[in-house]
Amino acid sequence: MTGRYQEIYDRSISDKEGFWAEAAENLSWYKKWDRVLDDSNAPLYRWFTGGQVNTCFNALDRHIENGRGEQAALIYDSPVTDTVETFTYNRLRDEVARLAGALHAKGVTKGDRVIIYMPMIPQAAQAMLACARIGAIHSVVFGGFAAHELATRINDAKPKIILGASCGIEGSRVIEYKPLMDRAIEQATHKPQSVLMFQRAQCTAPLMDGRDFDWMAECAKAAPADCVPVAATDPLYVLYTSGTTGEPKGVVRDNGGHMVALHWSMKNIYDVDAGDVYWAASDVGWVVGHSYIVYGPLLAGCTTVMYEGKPVGTPDAGAFWRVISQHRVKVLFTAPTAFRAIKRDDPNAGMMANYDLSSLKALYLAGERSDPDTLHWAEDSLGVPVIDHWWQTETGWSICANPRGIEMLPIKYGSPTVAACGWDVQVVDEGGKPLERGKIGALVAKLPLPPGTLPTLWQNEARYISSYLEEFPGYYATGDAGFIDDDGYVYVMSRTDDIINVAGHRLSTGAMEEVLSGHPDVAECAVIGVHDDLKGQLPLGFVVLKSGVLRPHEAIIKELVAMVRDQIGPVAAFKQATVIDRLPKTRSGKILRKTMRSIADGETYNAPATIDDPGVLPEIAVALKDIGYAKPA
Repeated sequence: MTGRYQEIYDRSISDKEGFWAEAAENLSWYKKWDRVLDDSNAPLYRWFTGGQVNTCFNALDRHIENGRGEQAALIYDSPVTDTVETFTYNRLRDEVARLAGALHAKGVTKGDRVIIYMPMIPQAAQAMLACARIGAIHSVVFGGFAAHELATRINDAKPKIILGASCGIEGSRVIEYKPLMDRAIEQATHKPQSVLMFQRAQCTAPLMDGRDFDWMAECAKAAPADCVPVAATDPLYVLYTSGTTGEPKGVVRDNGGHMVALHWSMKNIYDVDAGDVYWAASDVGWVVGHSYIVYGPLLAGCTTVMYEGKPVGTPDAGAFWRVISQHRVKVLFTAPTAFRAIKRDDPNAGMMANYDLSSLKALYLAGERSDPDTLHWAEDSLGVPVIDHWWQTETGWSICANPRGIEMLPIKYGSPTVAACGWDVQVVDEGGKPLERGKIGALVAKLPLPPGTLPTLWQNEARYISSYLEEFPGYYATGDAGFIDDDGYVYVMSRTDDIINVAGHRLSTGAMEEVLSGHPDVAECAVIGVHDDLKGQLPLGFVVLKSGVLRPHEAIIKELVAMVRDQIGPVAAFKQATVIDRLPKTRSGKILRKTMRSIADGETYNAPATIDDPGVLPEIAVALKDIGYAKPA
């Protein structure tokens, strides 16, 4: 590959320190770094050691000093409460400083942990920024998480204070948060000193004397807090990975490298500039919400949209188009599952015609594999580039992406394009030996990882090494499988445990899902490998049909089996599929394939803490039983 991207990428690999030092110069530092890349404790690398910085200053105060105080910083759009509210940089900074002052008044200082347990309201973003302002380490726990799961995170993070809201709103349901928080604190061995409660109009939570305090009242009497310089290597936040059970796995994000990487990514990957409107349709409980609802857009001086609603049902499948049109969104970033839901309810994209989408220049998808059918549908409907990119909670930003701000590369469906700058992505076999182009193996990244990625796990260095660095020495193990083609495009086929072995043939369930999703009647699908006494494993498909499809299921399944046989071959041994109403997913949209496999193989399983609706699992068990697959657990 030749061109501007290749030239810049090559420099990011050959001159890591020069590349990232140059990127860091675009931000404000109290003290410049002593070393850009500190390799003195390899493989535990650190970026910008000796530097002093404040992330909140760079996200808010810096723009005010540069004359952007009256520009919109955050637009809160909540169809579930019929609210649209705009916060300028001035207003957001002032409210964040007041909240930071209220935290100070409760004894929170640099290095203390604060758990944030809130819905998608502006106060959640303010809470994150207020912690960053005074050097406290925030840990956002998805609002509405079960009490036991919240308790495990309280025990691990040991927060001095919890910032909460009285309730969240899921569609038309009001979910009370306070009883869940109270039960979590009861269960936890670590007890936070206090709780600051934001009371929403839809539900008022009772406050416990001596421990609980009213958010607005505390902010009203607090003196605004100034930004506190922290070391570039100090933690900004701890985020617990989705689906963890038992001992939580807390991904640590530092201040300096995180700030530099996210600021760089906004222009070079998403091609947005200060003043542009950027919308990540996610939740602050997930890494996307941290990186691209709160920190990335604000570091870049953009206007970020904070949306409290769903892609469908609040009120309909035109919800996303209304937000884009109303707020003149330039770039939308969401999960493929959101578009599959829209496509299912409005297969011909008829609702788009009701809105002016001329402001939209690109759609980015991430969170799970983007099937080509959904990409084509979105591309044809929107008439803008639809870009799949690949990253993880641990990495904090893209491993692979189409670098639109540098050079728009040709799109290859099924690929998140090429390695992002700073990422040396390779494919290795089970022994860690590099594989030739086109061969499927484990996707790894050569150390050191670029800035913004996890330097360690919270208070568990040994687990960080064993989880990510031990399997392939010298590399970060992504846990994903795939290949790199002759043009350097990366293909992420599945998690490494979703490579199934059918009679000695290693096959990707992701490749089979790609085929199924190309059927005109299929809205979304999943393929799992189930145990077979003869062949070791056999693939089994689950499909959700588009709205209004009335054809017999047997006919559709017969066509699906024929398509896999035609496009992958008889070796896939794909002979069975079942039609279901919905797939089990996490709240971030990941399909729970491992849990489905456990049900099919009759293994005991626990519903992951992050599951969106546990009621779907019995439906999967019934569907499996109907086709003779579910074994008694």
